[in-house]
Amino acid sequence: MVSHNNHQINNRVSILIVDDHEVVRNGIRSYLETLTEFNVVGEAASGEEALKLVSEHIPDIVLLDLIMPGMDGVETTRHIKQISPRTQVVVLTSYHEDVHIFPALKAGAISYILKDMKMEKLVEALRRAAQKEVTLHPLVAARVLQNIRSDNSDEQPLFTELTERELDVLRLIANGMTNSQIAEKLVISEYTVKGHVSNILSKLQLAD
Repeated sequence: MVSHNNHQINNRVSILIVDDHEVVRNGIRSYLETLTEFNVVGEAASGEEALKLVSEHIPDIVLLDLIMPGMDGVETTRHIKQISPRTQVVVLTSYHEDVHIFPALKAGAISYILKDMKMEKLVEALRRAAQKEVTLHPLVAARVLQNIRSDNSDEQPLFTELTERELDVLRLIANGMTNSQIAEKLVISEYTVKGHVSNILSKLQLAD
């Protein structure tokens, strides 16, 4: 199959927007189109439609709503990663309950952000995803931490593998700190912080 290499155009980051609300898609698209670094290659209103467009465009990033009619975001994420492992999935949703967060991260999403965020923050998360860097909303990081703490229950905690330093980083994200603030506080480089966050995420995905 001939690939069109859409993501090569002027080295712009190609993005597919998936949300069943047209208003949301239009709003995000209009904003991204004002920025030369991004190239919106398509929009989808459902998971099924998203998978077709992913096969067609192999986008750098899929910005994905979790709750859609038909195939939900978690299943869509899993299929996207099968079709195009290089494509980074950024979950943009209104939900920060465990039942949504953990399955999405395990399905392979690189970031989990909430719809109450400012456009600039969304753009920052997309830039980071293009660099294979993780963004977790503070509320989401807090839920992950709570899950680690609740290991006194009979159930096996989800993430027993995190190191003390990774837990420190996660706590600071949960407090709403940026990577550079975390780097300053822990006296490590921002590059190291990014490494810790990526490791945390891959451990979440491996946990069964």
